[in-house]
Amino acid sequence: MYKKLNSFNQPHTNIHNYNENLNHCDILRQWLDPSPVSVEVNKKGFHREVTTTVKFRSEELNGVRVLLVHRWPRGVYIDPYQLASLSEQSDWQILLDSAIDLEVPAHKALEFVTYVYPSSTGPIPRLLKVTIPIHGRYHKPSFDGEMFTSVDIEVPELLLRTEKCTQLDGLEPHTAVDAPCTVSNSSTCSWVKIKPQQELSPVSFQLPVGDGSLVTPVCGATLLVTMICCVTLSKYMWKHQII
Repeated sequence: MYKKLNSFNQPHTNIHNYNENLNHCDILRQWLDPSPVSVEVNKKGFHREVTTTVKFRSEELNGVRVLLVHRWPRGVYIDPYQLASLSEQSDWQILLDSAIDLEVPAHKALEFVTYVYPSSTGPIPRLLKVTIPIHGRYHKPSFDGEMFTSVDIEVPELLLRTEKCTQLDGLEPHTAVDAPCTVSNSSTCSWVKIKPQQELSPVSFQLPVGDGSLVTPVCGATLLVTMICCVTLSKYMWKHQII
């Protein structure tokens, strides 16, 4: 008798879980309309700020989690120590996908990805804004007379998910992707990548580069000055018997 009850209740439980999953997926589908995502670059020189703004079409996201995925070019870097100091004052937490070398020039650096999560656990507001400090890397000198090089910042991907919606099929034109569940990066979850209404162009800014034609004369002048200083210092030490 116990076995019969058990076999009868199991399908009922599965149907209940299935219906609950559908309800959570319906909540998620309400937020799948393309939301405008914009990026602007502020400040000048090698130290900039990238501000991303997301405008959702409804008042707030109840039970929905948000993730912004930035793919950065090798011409810039993000200082993880600076992020750590800012995280206590920010409403966002940022996960880097790899270690960042702060010293290498652009042509030896690698592209990298950041995952940006809201730090609050409450409803997500209709207007989201996050500012990330970035720093330009030194580039190779130019041998064609160009004094600046362009760095392109791509618009981030917008990802959404709910805790209990696991059936992510049939969400075209949006797609399901895997990404870290939280900033702790302890596990991955399935997220819905929101397809924008139109292809968004990257935001560009200029960084100064050296003049490659001056490499030889500058190196020669530096060597000459160094030799003159060495000879002068040696004469002074010999004259005054400084050992």
